[in-house]
Amino acid sequence: MADRTRTSLARLGLTEPRAEDTLRELGWWSGDSPAPGADVVMWALARAPDPDLALRQVERLRATGEWKAIDAELRTDVGLRGRLFALLGASTALGDHLVVHPDRWPLLADGPTRQDPPPDLARRTENLLRAVGADPAAERPRAQMTGTAAVTALRTAYRDELLGLASADLAAVGEQSLPVMEVDEVAAQLADLASAAIRAALAVAVEEVDPPEEVKLAVIGMGKCGGRELNYVSDVDVIFVHSGDTQVATKIASKVMRIAGEACFEVDANLRPEGRQGALVRTLEGHVSYYRRWAKTWEFQALLKARPIAGDAALGQAYAEAVAPMVWSAAGRDDFVHDVQAMRRRVEEHVRPDHAERELKLGRGGLRDVEFAVQLLQLVHGRTDETLRSPSTLDALAALSAGGYVGRDDGANLAASYRFLRLLEHRLQLQKMRRTHLLPAKDDLDGLRWLARASRLRADGKHDVVGVLMNEWQRNARRVRRLHEKLFYRPLLESVSRLAADDTRLPEKAAAARFKALGWASPEGALGHLRALTGGVSRAASIQQTLLPVLLEELAATPDPDRGLLAYRQVSEALATTPWYLRLLRDEGQVAERLMYLLGTSALVPDLLVRAPEILRVLATPVAGQPDELTRDPAAVGQGLIAAVARQHDLTAAVASARSLRRHEMLRVACADLLGSLSVAEVCEALSTIWVAVLRATLAATIKDVAAGGEVRARIAVIGMGRLGGAELGYSSDADVMFVCEPAGDGFTDGEAVKFATSVVEGVRRRLGAPSPDPALEVDADLRPEGRSGPLVRTLHSYREYYARWSEVWESQALLRARPVAGDAPLGRAFMELIEPIRYPADGLTTAQVTEIRRIKARVDDERLPRGADRGTHTKLGHGGLADVEWTVQLLQLQHAGDIPELRTTSTLEGLREAAEAGLITADDAYELRAGWEAATRARNAIMLVKGKPGDQLPRSGRELSAVAVASGYPNDGDPGAFLDDYRRTTRRARAVVERVFYGWST
Repeated sequence: MADRTRTSLARLGLTEPRAEDTLRELGWWSGDSPAPGADVVMWALARAPDPDLALRQVERLRATGEWKAIDAELRTDVGLRGRLFALLGASTALGDHLVVHPDRWPLLADGPTRQDPPPDLARRTENLLRAVGADPAAERPRAQMTGTAAVTALRTAYRDELLGLASADLAAVGEQSLPVMEVDEVAAQLADLASAAIRAALAVAVEEVDPPEEVKLAVIGMGKCGGRELNYVSDVDVIFVHSGDTQVATKIASKVMRIAGEACFEVDANLRPEGRQGALVRTLEGHVSYYRRWAKTWEFQALLKARPIAGDAALGQAYAEAVAPMVWSAAGRDDFVHDVQAMRRRVEEHVRPDHAERELKLGRGGLRDVEFAVQLLQLVHGRTDETLRSPSTLDALAALSAGGYVGRDDGANLAASYRFLRLLEHRLQLQKMRRTHLLPAKDDLDGLRWLARASRLRADGKHDVVGVLMNEWQRNARRVRRLHEKLFYRPLLESVSRLAADDTRLPEKAAAARFKALGWASPEGALGHLRALTGGVSRAASIQQTLLPVLLEELAATPDPDRGLLAYRQVSEALATTPWYLRLLRDEGQVAERLMYLLGTSALVPDLLVRAPEILRVLATPVAGQPDELTRDPAAVGQGLIAAVARQHDLTAAVASARSLRRHEMLRVACADLLGSLSVAEVCEALSTIWVAVLRATLAATIKDVAAGGEVRARIAVIGMGRLGGAELGYSSDADVMFVCEPAGDGFTDGEAVKFATSVVEGVRRRLGAPSPDPALEVDADLRPEGRSGPLVRTLHSYREYYARWSEVWESQALLRARPVAGDAPLGRAFMELIEPIRYPADGLTTAQVTEIRRIKARVDDERLPRGADRGTHTKLGHGGLADVEWTVQLLQLQHAGDIPELRTTSTLEGLREAAEAGLITADDAYELRAGWEAATRARNAIMLVKGKPGDQLPRSGRELSAVAVASGYPNDGDPGAFLDDYRRTTRRARAVVERVFYGWST
């Protein structure tokens, strides 16, 4: 019998050990089944969100004097059963209120004991005003009680109202035959209840302050209260407007906040002008003056929901009418797009990483995503369409759908998801009447089961109720995550589609306004690109129509979406006959996402991409266990390039192959750089390796061509100099080299060897330097002895003669970066042995030589800095830039490398590290110099990536500066001024070290 009873109770959801005893004491259970006449009660109890919790609450109610009446009514009143058990099984806080005030149970009944139907705003206001002794009919109600007594009375009356509303909201959970209250109806009634509570608090405050008649105060509801979409537990955002004595009005407003806060809910006035730092109350003229002169876009977005909720009605209405025109013109402000991006960032910053997957409000696919998107569309299109000017999210979404600004199906689906998420939020807050937006953790099965049952979810045969909840949550979150695609961009495509029905087509003027608001500087150009990409009935046009909403959303988050869309069109047209191109974008989400970022940030990438489309494949996520092609080993890349060129049968084909492979590899490095997969040093190493491989391959092919079946008369070595020698090339760097040769055998003279080598070298330079749409391949030999006037190629003996007789200190400095990069390896090593004592003098430098180096440096800085350039942001010759750091390291090498072999490196960064290890500079100084060099190198590379052409001067402002900041690793929605400030700060510190270490200036 006992086992059968436990089984029966378990089927009803009752699992606690005391459940059977409690039910028998209540007279609801007999034997192993419900007692006669109590079966309907038991089945209603079983449908509670948590039957065990509901039964515990009933047991507490049984100890009150109202229990006999409640029990009798439960057996006959289906409404009471549904409301009572649903409430007691969903909310411990409201259950506590009912236990303390058991005489309130008729609020839940359906029979003659029940009060009138759920009250409207006027009736709620009347109830709460009467609770504090105020006359609801008075023009300016004043309470008859103050202090603690007023707060207690208001709290009780407010909880009574919540009890009735929450029980009606939850009723369909406990009894399916009862009507379902939609979440927007509940939210509207909660907002009305909040308005009534504010009015009652104001009546108490007026009684406590006793202000003169001329002092008037209006309370403006903001946020969810203003939009009539309030939660069960939420701050109520307000703004206070007054006329008359400011101090008196401030005192009244402060008391309203205190009284309502102690009795009902927190009142938040931080949306007022100047926020917490601003005056609590302002006159109407003060508000208008502030909004006209100082307000940010987010403040107008907040005002979109403003409505008078309490206090002087005429003053409140005057406020609403005064601010409305400013709200609906906000989208035309110059800083609209920047402010919108900042608002998005602020929302994301509020999400704790460990809560991201459980956050209903601020997480991806959460409530704020919907609200933000709807408000943005309202601001954009509400300027000319008054039907969109609703403070309610769901009403505004319906109006946007009706007006064709949002697809009807998309609007309906998004509204459904929003209602579902709000329902979960309401249930979570009802449980303990605490403000929360966080789903129970995945391992909290009891919490998830309670939430699912409280939200009217049921097992579906495939999943238990927890599985249904999680599936529904994830499905709705995913649907909301596509809101930008659906809400913002699908109607834009329909506006240019020949197939869209007239009644669903977004007017072109509205489409242009939306593009502008979303960050496009040339809306008409963007619409033209969409027409070109989606025109016709081809398969490609069809795929583009599917892809573009997602791609446009990604482009909108880049520094220059206009250029990015143009680049995407150019790439798409160039690859129109490439069968896998659109399929790759469609099937590989990461490829599409990365490509849009690259196109919207860089001018170099699309220029290279149309001639090296195969790089798109390496943007995909690598297969598990396979290496990432985007960050291939530079040495392997170089070897592959040399081998591929060597397979060509003639010089023309070989050079073409070298150029093609160089283009591919440069594009790969640029993509990896922009995507943050390579450090500054790794980028420089990779680019240098590519250049070296091109030189080696082209040199070998040219030697073969010049010999033309005859004899090779010279051994040739190419000595890398400057950045090439240091393996520190950037995207726009020339290849600084020197050429050395020796006769190929005893049968050839030096003259014959030089003639042959010169012919080869000139061929290499001519072919690599030929005009090309790719970045230039200049082979610069100006660092050779005697510069441009000297012979292009010398023998080893000639170099020895020259350096022995004519070498100057600047040439010793230039040789610090010399290293063999191509050609005959033994000859290269011999050249290095020759120059070793020249670049690493055993006795260091004389005082005169140090002075000479400093003089040359000063002259270079003065003469080569372009007119009008800013020394603070010139990456090469500016203060703390590349030249400053490199000359400082080179001076230390010339002075000390003769004694310290570790300093004998061609790398700037290695030289810095060894100088610090040797105690020549402090670790702090080495850090500052390294930071300056890396900042300048990164910025110089970013300039080339963004502009597609060389440049050393950072942009001063505008989109170019934003793009350079993003290419340097800064967030797109951040302030590019922060990048500029960081750059100046870093290079300024590096310059301070240069002045002490290089110039010897005392601080």
